[in-house]
Amino acid sequence: MANNKNDGIIPTLDRQREIYLKGLSGDRPMVPIDSDELERRAERAMSPEAFAYIAGGAGHETSMDSNRQAFRERRILPRMLNDVSERDTSVTLFGRRLPSPFLLSPIGVLEMVDPHGDESVGRAAAAEEVPMIFSNQASQPMETVAEAMGEGPRWFQLYWSKSDDLVKSLVSRAEACGCEAIVVTLDTTMLGWRTRDLDLAYLPFLRGKGIAQYTSDPVFLKRLEKAITEQDDEAPKPRVTLETLKALREIGQSWPGSTLEGLRSGKARAAVQEFINVYSRPSLTWEDLSMLRDHTRLPILLKGILHPDDARKARDYGMDGVIVSNHGGRQVDGSVSSFEMLPRVVEAVEGKIPVIMDSGIRGGADVFKALALGATAVGLGRPWVYGLALDGEDGAREVIRNFKTDFELTMGLAGCRSISEITPDTLV
Repeated sequence: MANNKNDGIIPTLDRQREIYLKGLSGDRPMVPIDSDELERRAERAMSPEAFAYIAGGAGHETSMDSNRQAFRERRILPRMLNDVSERDTSVTLFGRRLPSPFLLSPIGVLEMVDPHGDESVGRAAAAEEVPMIFSNQASQPMETVAEAMGEGPRWFQLYWSKSDDLVKSLVSRAEACGCEAIVVTLDTTMLGWRTRDLDLAYLPFLRGKGIAQYTSDPVFLKRLEKAITEQDDEAPKPRVTLETLKALREIGQSWPGSTLEGLRSGKARAAVQEFINVYSRPSLTWEDLSMLRDHTRLPILLKGILHPDDARKARDYGMDGVIVSNHGGRQVDGSVSSFEMLPRVVEAVEGKIPVIMDSGIRGGADVFKALALGATAVGLGRPWVYGLALDGEDGAREVIRNFKTDFELTMGLAGCRSISEITPDTLV
């Protein structure tokens, strides 16, 4: 049970009591509970470039709006006089029992928010027994974060690069550091038209940020040595200004060794260029999945699935799960929302593989609604980054605890004692 002290987990509803008791001493939460206020406060704590990268979406950001609107169009129908004094919020995914139906969706370049962002979030997730999906675009190598998490559950997000050898190497490293599943993100084979980033003319990867999984990888480093010897001195270069020099310093600081050595050797700049060259593969097809299936024993989930036919194909091609997601509205402006497509994807897979959903979840009621329409679990995204921006590891953990508490209260007040009782009949 979620509120059983013997489980070794802080009782969920103690979070609510803790807030009110601290209020007697005049203390208010450092991390706002309200999702809109949380975002506003985080914006003040972050650089304009960091906030634009995390908070922004594609085009006019209508897909972000549709993610939220879709949740508003479904209503919870509570039932009365059920004994909800004990509530079980646990789920089981790929043989592991989790105390709550949450995962942390992969978000890259956390160094823009916190210098030790990936480690901080990893520790917060481990403390709450919530699986963290390591970002392929992390600011710290997966091995470093895995060590910080101890026995905490973790998965690995894979962006399929132009090098199959690099893909295999990343997956082998994920296995070796205890990841329990591979999440192949399919909706970012090209970078979306992200207007906030474009208006600032700022892409963190060009400054060496968010490429730690690459600069710690033996296959990438071998490619890098070759790239350095084959550098094209005639390639276009940016106009030299103070901003250029600042960017060069950032690139040097991103190199895992000495900043000076990285710049003098040319490795830091070459790493950025090689990352751009190899980052993603628009030519990826369903047939390519067999290589990954043959290479790893881990469960494979496809992230970015919205069409029910794609969900059926995922099942037919031997995938172990799907994540219904439109990338938080960051890729296709005017896209359908994840939530509105969820029931069609659930129907398509016929209960044979788990369906996880992310994009637009901002509170416990959203989680309840997603589970009611057939999701096995949900991915949390931007809110925990905002908590990280405000109070580091403690801030990220507060956001996770707030979601857990809000969800458990919603479930109980709707008359449900366990997730198995959250069915389509609980919505209108």
